[in-house]
Amino acid sequence: MSAESQNSLGVMSFNIRYGAANDGENRWDLRKPLVVNTIKRYDPDLLGTQECLPFQEAYLRENLPQYDCYAVSREGKGTKGEECAIFYRKSRFERLDQGSVALSETPQKIGSVSWDSSLPRIASWVKLRDKQSGRTFTYWNAHFDHRGATARTESAKLLVALMKAADDSGPVILTGDFNADAGSPPHKALSGYLKDAWDAANWKGSAWTFNGWSDRDSGARIDWIFHSPSFTASDTTIDRWKSDSGRYPSDHCPVTTTLTFGEK
Repeated sequence: MSAESQNSLGVMSFNIRYGAANDGENRWDLRKPLVVNTIKRYDPDLLGTQECLPFQEAYLRENLPQYDCYAVSREGKGTKGEECAIFYRKSRFERLDQGSVALSETPQKIGSVSWDSSLPRIASWVKLRDKQSGRTFTYWNAHFDHRGATARTESAKLLVALMKAADDSGPVILTGDFNADAGSPPHKALSGYLKDAWDAANWKGSAWTFNGWSDRDSGARIDWIFHSPSFTASDTTIDRWKSDSGRYPSDHCPVTTTLTFGEK
C-alpha cells in the first residue's frame, strides 16, 4: 500500500430519504438495494447519512457489515426519529469517543428546537483513530432545517463554535444535508473555519444535489463535505448513478471526495 493511500480517506455524504415517506414507486422497500449498491460502488471509508430511520440503519448494517455505526435519534433517547448516522470502516478505524448535539440554543438537550427551525435537528460526531496512518480526527455529520433560514445559519455557527472548543479533536471532517446553496450564510459561516471539498471538484454544468426523483437542468448544491485545512481534497464529485430502470436511489445524489492527511 502506498503512503498516499495510507493517508487518504474516501468520504461520502448521502441523504438516503426518510424511509417511512409515502413515495410510491420510490418507496424504501423498492429502492433500498439501490442505496446499498450506491455505497458499495464508491466503497467509502467514511459515510455520513441523513434522514436515516432506525430500520434503515439496521438494513445498512446488515448489508454493509464492513462498517460500524454511531447514530442517535434527533427526537431524544428512546425515540425512533431520524438519525444522522455515521458509518465507518471498522477494520480501519478505532472509535475513541462519540457524541451528538441538538442544533438549537440548548445543544445538550437532544430534541430541542430553537430559532425558526421547523423540526428538531441533530449533528453527531465520532472521534476516530486511523489504524493505517496512526492519525486521529473527528468526523461530524449533520442535517440542517429545511425551512428555517435563521436556524440554518445559527446551526452552522454552533458547529464551528463546538469544533473550535474541542481542542483535542484533531482535524475535522463535516458532511451533511445543509438545505442551503453554496455561498449562503450557513455556507459562509462554515467556510470561515473549514474548507469546502467542492473546491477540488472538476465539474461542468449545474452542481445540484437534490434530484426530487427526476433529472434536473439546474438547482442548488445543498449537500456538502467540509474539512480542516490540514486535509487536501481531491476527486470531489456528485454521484448521479441511476438503476437500469432509470431510478435514483434517493431524492438526493450523494457527494464523494478523497481527503489526504497533511504532513505531521
